[in-house]
Amino acid sequence: MTDQNPPTRIGLVAATAAGRRHADTVTAAWPHARLVEGENVADALRTAWAGCDAVIAFLATGAVVRIVAPLLDDKRTDPAVVVVDEAARHAVALLGGHAGGANALAEQVAALLDARPVITTATDAVDLPGLDTLGWPVQGAVATVSRAILDGEPVRLIADADWPLPALPPNVRAAAEDQPDDGYRLLVTDRVVPPDERTAVLRPPSLVAGVGASRGVPAAEVAELLRRVLAEAGLDPASLRCLATADIKADEAGIRSTADALGVPLVTWPATRLAAVDVPHPSEVVRAAVGTPSVAEAAALLGPDGRAVDATLLVGKTATAMATVAVARHAPRGRLAVVGLGPGAADLRTPRAVAELRRAAVVVGLDQYLDQVRDVLRPGTRVLSTGLGAEEARARAAVAEAAAGRAVALIGSGDAGVYAMASPALEYADERIDVVGVPGVTAALAAGALLGAPLGHDHAYLSLSDLHTPWGVIERRVTAAAEGDFVTLFYNPRSRARDWQLGKAIGILAAHRPPDTPVGVVRNASRPDERVHLATLATLETAIVDMYSVVVVGSSDTRLVAGRMVTPRGYRWRS
Repeated sequence: MTDQNPPTRIGLVAATAAGRRHADTVTAAWPHARLVEGENVADALRTAWAGCDAVIAFLATGAVVRIVAPLLDDKRTDPAVVVVDEAARHAVALLGGHAGGANALAEQVAALLDARPVITTATDAVDLPGLDTLGWPVQGAVATVSRAILDGEPVRLIADADWPLPALPPNVRAAAEDQPDDGYRLLVTDRVVPPDERTAVLRPPSLVAGVGASRGVPAAEVAELLRRVLAEAGLDPASLRCLATADIKADEAGIRSTADALGVPLVTWPATRLAAVDVPHPSEVVRAAVGTPSVAEAAALLGPDGRAVDATLLVGKTATAMATVAVARHAPRGRLAVVGLGPGAADLRTPRAVAELRRAAVVVGLDQYLDQVRDVLRPGTRVLSTGLGAEEARARAAVAEAAAGRAVALIGSGDAGVYAMASPALEYADERIDVVGVPGVTAALAAGALLGAPLGHDHAYLSLSDLHTPWGVIERRVTAAAEGDFVTLFYNPRSRARDWQLGKAIGILAAHRPPDTPVGVVRNASRPDERVHLATLATLETAIVDMYSVVVVGSSDTRLVAGRMVTPRGYRWRS
């Protein structure tokens, strides 16, 4: 998946006054971007190429091509290059579209300069996921298989396990057991695969290497032992999720530098946690030294949640003079992203929400919310929709799909954790599932922005729906908010079947606040039929309120200033 943040070191190269003005705009927004100087523009571009993760050149595309052509080495290590024209009309991802992040950088630069991004990477142009953008290492015939996917050729998907892949186009299908093993293939495996001109290999993060060591172990000894153990077991190091060890070894330079060289994290566990893991080769000598009968095997078996139930030891502890290594395979875990879409407008939908929708293979939601995001979903995404009133069914469906090992997005309006789908879903999501929460702009925040600043001081959210909460409980909570003088926001304020609760709640508040206390009603905030209505506790007509509305009742301090609700925080301007 593409990153939302720009690379850490960005070199800017400009030859004209206009180019330097555009570069100034970029440096003002991104402190890690800097203008690179040189004896001439070619020298500056070569300097930026050598010292930066990405280059933004405010030059002609042809000039940039001629200067950097002799410098090209490997797309996995060359810096990304984005070219911006003199008038800043276009930001062209020239080099390193996927591997270097140029496609994402071009979009970010374009947004900054009010330009148009130009992305020519074939998969991006037709909205298909590039094999090198799925978040895992990819090897083999990547270009060939990517071209087959683009051309609609049949591509057999062969996976060792049900990994939570994003949506793939319909021509990429799981292989049947009796299907001939020819044509194009996409393998998902941690095993070493012989080179094949028609096969690409995705490396899932399935392996954990447990490492034990004597104090002062050389990094070369750890690295060589790990390399040998993996090779003898036929396992590819690109599938290493992490190295793991006891927490007393956290500062062991030989282990830490090995993890750094592999580009994987080092995870450490306390001896008491390691000692609780059942291993085939415990050692009383090790127990006496570090407080656990196993370091390497136990650390390899522990998953991110500290459990070992979904791991299989593939290689038992193997030792040299100062190092010990064991390797375990961890079963894939389903992925459930609970996504808040915001109040309705596309420009109030967060970039992270969009990224999660495009990361998912299955999207579950209310039919009207799914209609808002169908244009965002990748081809091949499976959509499960329900109508109103089926919240529990949607939650169960999303969890069941994730428990089966799929990448799932469960969507709701506003923020998924505020009167929405996160709560019912997480009641069923167990330890087999990785859960990602994606916050969204709530209806209350959208309504508050339209009304002015009613939430400037302490406030309370209350739902007036008594479908799941007895009215007696709701009434006590409204009374507490009234007595505490909180600004009070009512969700689910009034429906055709529940037409008296709002009037009752307003009456409770009115008993504790002046009759001229401002009240705001916002219906369909940020949507085409948005409506904002201002009243007071004395003048509010509840008949104008429905289930698409949010009602905001001010505290005793809330005032109307130039037609806007304002709740002061006690600053001097208030006096």
